[in-house]
Amino acid sequence: MSLVSDNKPGGNGDSSFSDDVWEQFARDTERDIRNSAPKEPSARARMVTERLRQQDERGDRPESWRVGPSVHETKRRSARRRRLWAVIGVPLAVVVAVVAMKPSLLPGDPFGTSSDDAPAASRLPDETAPPTAAPSASSGTPTLDRPFAGSPAERWADGADGIVVPRATAVGPLTEAQVATALRRTKTLLVEANLDRATLRGERPEAAIATLDPKQPKMLDDVNGWLRSPGKGHDPLALFTRFDPEEIRLVGDVVKTRGRITFKAGERASVVIHADYSFVYPVTRADNNSTEVTRTIVRRVLDLEVSDPTKYRVTPGKLSVRRYDRDLANSACDVHDGFLHPRFDSADPGGPDPSGPTVDPYDRSRGIQHSEPGACGTLSRT
Repeated sequence: MSLVSDNKPGGNGDSSFSDDVWEQFARDTERDIRNSAPKEPSARARMVTERLRQQDERGDRPESWRVGPSVHETKRRSARRRRLWAVIGVPLAVVVAVVAMKPSLLPGDPFGTSSDDAPAASRLPDETAPPTAAPSASSGTPTLDRPFAGSPAERWADGADGIVVPRATAVGPLTEAQVATALRRTKTLLVEANLDRATLRGERPEAAIATLDPKQPKMLDDVNGWLRSPGKGHDPLALFTRFDPEEIRLVGDVVKTRGRITFKAGERASVVIHADYSFVYPVTRADNNSTEVTRTIVRRVLDLEVSDPTKYRVTPGKLSVRRYDRDLANSACDVHDGFLHPRFDSADPGGPDPSGPTVDPYDRSRGIQHSEPGACGTLSRT
């Protein structure tokens, strides 16, 4: 079919083109029209198209054949995203709400909400030699939440962690293992006599007594007498820390400790162990409604000995007590009932006015000082 008119350009039927040129123009025009006209796909093309459509519906068409995700794949991805947000979004929303109400649950202080009066206190290194001066002053008032505020002990170790046993070596006829046993028993005595909760409540300190040598003349008799009938000159506070549970309640679970243990060869085929430790006890009144906190500081110096059992009549591994001394700070000095009696700022101190020298109970650079009989010393801080 030709869409070319039989009339040739040129007005009155006259042609300005030759017949050959006109025929070539007609052929070219007819070819271009055929090429641009829509063509019906071949039978093979129709088969391939139908097969791909069916594979899309089944979801098994190779991914590489698609330019983008199929409708089914898009739906599956959307469903997965909704499920993921359901699992993560709800708990995340709960966490955000809780933190908004209580930012202190976050570690550190990301919002800068910490109070300036509660700085974090880094622990002091263990004491390995006698201090040369008293610790510097600290600011703060003890509370139920911060019972060591305002005390150098805030940077001391907690409880038994502060009682560090040195590495054992052989001493004289005693082997390294024997010395190690003696050092471990020394720590046990300190812990059970000054940190054990039952002992602090005034109960009998059986575990502490078990470290002592029953063959040491009079020692166990004296200890049993102190516990059975406390009094002036025979007070169990000489070796054990005790509070009357009807009067005093410990604040929190921590007693602060600081000191050192050393050892050397003794004169009786023995090892002599020297222990010098301070213990700081935060307390309040036994009344559960009490919020006032004070502290009692107890310093103990012990010289203990373990002799060669092949040369002396001793119990292997048990401790003989050669010296026991103590300094009790912030406790009524005129009461001898076997308990410590801390004083509180809000209470009438009663008893005699302080008449002894002023001492710093945290000053471990000095030796234990004893006041004159009947005198009550003055504390520079507690």
